[in-house]
Amino acid sequence: MTARRALVTGATGGLGLALVSALRAADYGVRATGRNAAQAARLAGMGAEFVPADLLKADLTKLCRNVDVVFHAAALSSPWGARQAFQRINLDATRSLLQAARGGGVGSFVFVSSPSIYAAMKDQIGLTEASPLPARALNAYAATKREAEEIVLAANATNFRTVSIRPRALIGPDDTVLLPRILALVSRGWFPLFRDGQALVELTDVRDVAQALIDADRHRERVGGKAVNVSGGKATEVRELVRTLGDALGRTIALRPVPIGVATTAAKFSEALFGALPGKPEPKLTTYGVATLAYSQTFDLSRARTLLGYEPSYDAVATARELAVRWRSA
Repeated sequence: MTARRALVTGATGGLGLALVSALRAADYGVRATGRNAAQAARLAGMGAEFVPADLLKADLTKLCRNVDVVFHAAALSSPWGARQAFQRINLDATRSLLQAARGGGVGSFVFVSSPSIYAAMKDQIGLTEASPLPARALNAYAATKREAEEIVLAANATNFRTVSIRPRALIGPDDTVLLPRILALVSRGWFPLFRDGQALVELTDVRDVAQALIDADRHRERVGGKAVNVSGGKATEVRELVRTLGDALGRTIALRPVPIGVATTAAKFSEALFGALPGKPEPKLTTYGVATLAYSQTFDLSRARTLLGYEPSYDAVATARELAVRWRSA
């Protein structure tokens, strides 16, 4: 049987690197693309063909040539930034890649979306793919991910299966987005607690996400045209997670209660202030950040289990603890 050939975008990022490794272990041929050429040797060592490329400038038709499946993991992922930048990378590039893949005879398109599209200033327990989305996204990242997902799923056809995977709070050794931000806060020796830190969060080991993406391709006929939530399946209180990471860093963390009204007002003020500064630097506190730390967000994984056979294999909190120990020693 001829091995399937995959194109992985965003292959030089944390999820992309894990996905390429998992694909090679599953005997996929891999063409990997990304903007960080420093990862070329590492990807080549995995047995992947590395093509450095900016999706906004690259020949996408050529990238998709002789490919069976596209795993689109490239994105601008940040809680802060100008709408235009997110629009170009998360939406425009996705639309162009989708068209190139479909026109080039690719049969499967697996899109990496985000549960950030659910983010709201309220507790949300047991979210399913049918749960209503907020009328207005809390930031440009969530807004553009939602729009891109809609375009991807609308393109599903008999000979071009598309699926959207929504992985929650990825934790892995090459993460540059989530865990480094949390560790930077915790390492100060204190942490702000909104609503007593009782909000439930679900982290997801990047290796489980990589497997879910591969299974989405394998089961493309039954999952085509659908979005699927993926998480580590274990809810942890924010205050407990902070204590766990503090222990890993060898620090006793002072948990400082902050009234939610004060936090929300401060976040909005910070966003207005920093948005008016040259270069629009990221504020220390954002509305999205408050929502993430103050309100529970957990997921019903029934669809992932039914359609993908998904079951988390790794304890993401334990992974975060291990990475915190490494971060301390670095």
